[in-house]
Amino acid sequence: MTALEYIGVIILCYLIGAIPFGVIIGKVSRGIDVRQYGSGSMGGTNVLRIVGAQAGAIVFATDIAKGAGAAALAGFLLTSPAAEWGQLAGGAAAVVGHCWPIYIGFRGGRGINTGFGAILVMTWPVALYSLAAFIIVVALFRYVSLGSIAASLTIVIALIPLVALDEEPFAYLVYGLVAVPIVIFRHRGNIQRLLAGTERKMGERAI
Repeated sequence: MTALEYIGVIILCYLIGAIPFGVIIGKVSRGIDVRQYGSGSMGGTNVLRIVGAQAGAIVFATDIAKGAGAAALAGFLLTSPAAEWGQLAGGAAAVVGHCWPIYIGFRGGRGINTGFGAILVMTWPVALYSLAAFIIVVALFRYVSLGSIAASLTIVIALIPLVALDEEPFAYLVYGLVAVPIVIFRHRGNIQRLLAGTERKMGERAI
């Protein structure tokens, strides 16, 4: 496969990740742009608060599917030097697409669900560790953003020993080192609100 073909697959995965399901659902359900309300994100949590539980669940599922689909597709197409490097490229491209989607002016979401979908395809045990961290932190503190940050960091923390023991490919750790900083950067507003004590807790509606 040529360099141009690699670039083409990565661009395709970016475009998959950039599909703004949250904005689409908001427009269809209530005729609004969800980015104008709440946290300003098009992700599942903001859609849940703005539009409702059913719409939020759909966006959660479709955002996860974007990451999983992109990682699986790139892993299938980019098999040299190894499929895991293709998964890394496709998953990371999908996260970038979700955070900065070309279709709607590069104002997207936080990337947590899309990133989770990608790591789910790469290594489901690490994805489960990440999910467990999310559930525990949210159950204890009731902040979805804090749970998302903890879940992201868990991916890297879990992969370091697994890669050192040759139980997971090094490419998956590289994915974590690329995607997790993006996700945390996209949560910078949430981090500021957490520090200020103004972040909304789980169950609080934005409008």
